[in-house]
Amino acid sequence: MTTVESAPAPSGLRTVRRSVDPVVGVWLAALAVTVLGWIVVAAQGGNFLTTSNAVAILQNCVALGLVAVGQSAVILTGSLDLSVAYLISLGTLVAAETMASGGVVTAVLAVLALSVAVGLVNGLIVTGLKVNAFIATLGMAFILRGWIEDNYTGPAGEVPVSFQRLGYDRIGPIPVSVFLLIAVAALMWLITRRTRLGHHMYATGGDEHAARLSGVRTGRTVVVAHVLCSLCVGAAALFLAARLGAGAPWAGTEARYDLESIAAVVLGGTALAGGRGGVAGTLGGVFVLAVLDSVFNQLSVDPFFKNVVRGVVIIAAVALYARPRRTPKPPKALPEGRTA
Repeated sequence: MTTVESAPAPSGLRTVRRSVDPVVGVWLAALAVTVLGWIVVAAQGGNFLTTSNAVAILQNCVALGLVAVGQSAVILTGSLDLSVAYLISLGTLVAAETMASGGVVTAVLAVLALSVAVGLVNGLIVTGLKVNAFIATLGMAFILRGWIEDNYTGPAGEVPVSFQRLGYDRIGPIPVSVFLLIAVAALMWLITRRTRLGHHMYATGGDEHAARLSGVRTGRTVVVAHVLCSLCVGAAALFLAARLGAGAPWAGTEARYDLESIAAVVLGGTALAGGRGGVAGTLGGVFVLAVLDSVFNQLSVDPFFKNVVRGVVIIAAVALYARPRRTPKPPKALPEGRTA
């Protein structure tokens, strides 16, 4: 009797076709938004692709980019940080007041120490007290807000001109602050992609229970992620202090860095549940939001419509990334008596 065999599936069919790579997708979207913005602004009689506008876009990327890079770390572990906006505000105040009395180095160390303390407390509340990250960091945000409102009614301190160069100097057409963002992002990329800690962060966000059974100290990983996030926020606070020339109680909240950073992370393809994504996509998301803001400002778009468009872009991006992978149907067996 002739043996019935199935035709082997071609190698192309055996490979599962994946959805669009988030990193590639968000940078292609950034290119598309830039080209579309140039066309729309030119149609209205403006000039989008100018050196001054490019510099403004890059400078707008720095603060949000630093916060979003830090937010990526905690979101990768399945956590979240809603205290970043008030930590930025308090960081600018501490920086400016310390610089006015104790010097730049002391101020930088003070802001970084404050950031480590806030991140450590956030992480310990989430892991030790088992409080949901949303509630824990929101509570921290209210604590920082109460301190700021009780002690400050307006700008405070003074940043020396030498330190303000971080916010205004350029190397050619590129702002110096962009190199700060690149350095922080590169360091975070190395941590998440090339170290054991980074592997543990992905494992914790992907499946915390399985990671714990595999020997990963998930609690310690989440705490370290929160500390890394707060350090990035501290760097953003120092940059904004350099830009403003003083500490500002509204520096973080006025720009809504808490929600904006989460939006950039999600737009860059990082899953809110954790375990998937990374810094490269986050930077793409930051650039998309910065270009959109520049286009809207040049067109004097109504703030309501601006937020509607941003919301639609984020939802569309997440929907694209969430498309299920398409697996081809298995090949049918050949009729009895036939061979491949």
